[in-house]
Amino acid sequence: MTTTAPDPEDLTARARIRDAALRHFGEHGFERATIRGIAETAGVSLGLVRHHFGSKQALREACDEHLMKVMHRLHEEAASRPLSGLNPVAAMGPYRDYLARALTEGWAAPFFDEMVRIGVRWFEEAEKGLPEPPDVPARARATVIAAMSLSFTVLTRHVERGLGVSLETTEGQHELLRTLLYVYSHPLLTPEEAATARAALERGTTTGRA
Repeated sequence: MTTTAPDPEDLTARARIRDAALRHFGEHGFERATIRGIAETAGVSLGLVRHHFGSKQALREACDEHLMKVMHRLHEEAASRPLSGLNPVAAMGPYRDYLARALTEGWAAPFFDEMVRIGVRWFEEAEKGLPEPPDVPARARATVIAAMSLSFTVLTRHVERGLGVSLETTEGQHELLRTLLYVYSHPLLTPEEAATARAALERGTTTGRA
């Protein structure tokens, strides 16, 4: 769980509206969520919501921007606590429903793209000075890792059932990170098996072009 101090902005009425929107968009989806319902949950007037955000679309964009700020704070924390960085999305419990809805309804592009950019920067820094750079581009690898990490958001209930523990608990976070650590540090293929599979893939690509 993150111990990052809250953003000062989170103490404002604007933040209460944003948090209510995160909840409504997550529970009902963007189309079914209403400004009136969000205002009631936030305990503010309909006019105040429109004053701060103008439209439901702008409110959703503010939600996306907030989640990207949270994600960046988690990655900064991961610099000093490597285990917490294995799957920062798993630490975003309060926003899980919003993210799951955004991913399945197709409006999580800014968040996903930012995860990819962070991954690319990480790869580029980690791979400086390598005698032979990887033959798979950093962006491709970062894209696949982002998709794998975000899958925990959509498949939370299935993951919890498989692990036998709620990801909302410290125990669940520990079990997930322990499992990820093992998976990341133990390749499923030996170098020889990977080379054989790669050769077969290249042959198939060449044949397909013929």
